[in-house]
Amino acid sequence: MRIFKETGEYLTLMRKVFARPEKLSIYRRRTLFEMESIGLNSIGIVAIISVFMGAVVVIQMANNLENPFIPKMLIGYATRESIVLEFSSTIVALILAGKVGSNIASEIGTMRITEQIDALEIMGVNSASYLILPKVVASALFFPLLTIMSMIIGVIGGYLVVEATQIFPPFEYLAGIRYAVNPFYISYSITKACVFGIIISTVSAYYGYYAKGNSLEVGRASTRAVVVSSIVILIFNLILTQIMLTK
Repeated sequence: MRIFKETGEYLTLMRKVFARPEKLSIYRRRTLFEMESIGLNSIGIVAIISVFMGAVVVIQMANNLENPFIPKMLIGYATRESIVLEFSSTIVALILAGKVGSNIASEIGTMRITEQIDALEIMGVNSASYLILPKVVASALFFPLLTIMSMIIGVIGGYLVVEATQIFPPFEYLAGIRYAVNPFYISYSITKACVFGIIISTVSAYYGYYAKGNSLEVGRASTRAVVVSSIVILIFNLILTQIMLTK
């Protein structure tokens, strides 16, 4: 079956990716470059998504908790918990699977069909490690930072919509944001973001690395990379939630 074939190829590729690097200085430079390409260039889209995400969550919470017996501060509390636990890690990762994942798959796929990867292999370079490992390290390091930024911007976006619409007093929102903060939830989301970053970078790199044919096939490989990355993210989201949050 195709799934077993692709799983075997993926595991074989990962063994090559995580082999001992030949020259650490080259990998450090490439990792810094990938952190800019993958991380810094994603700040804008993450910020836009987060501010509107926070605003929408506040409005939905305010409408669903519209009861005189429910303190308004709970709207802020529920918004914070929703953003920290799920939205800033999982939803942002799904968006980045489309942006970052397709970019990685198309970049490596183009190198494959133009025989640049074959040239690296002829020169004795471990092409899998050289091309993919810096992307994996950059994603694992920068995705948690993007998640923390998303949490902060999401909470601010919620406050802005409360201030602008006055759907309930802004001081109640701020009180809810400060109420019963659990630092473990932040660690949980950061852990998920790190895992999701590794998933996106490795799965996308796999489809690009094994691309064949012409530029049309590279496009199809990019599409498959995004779809499979998104599915694997959702599966691991369930697994990590079960492991880390279930008592």
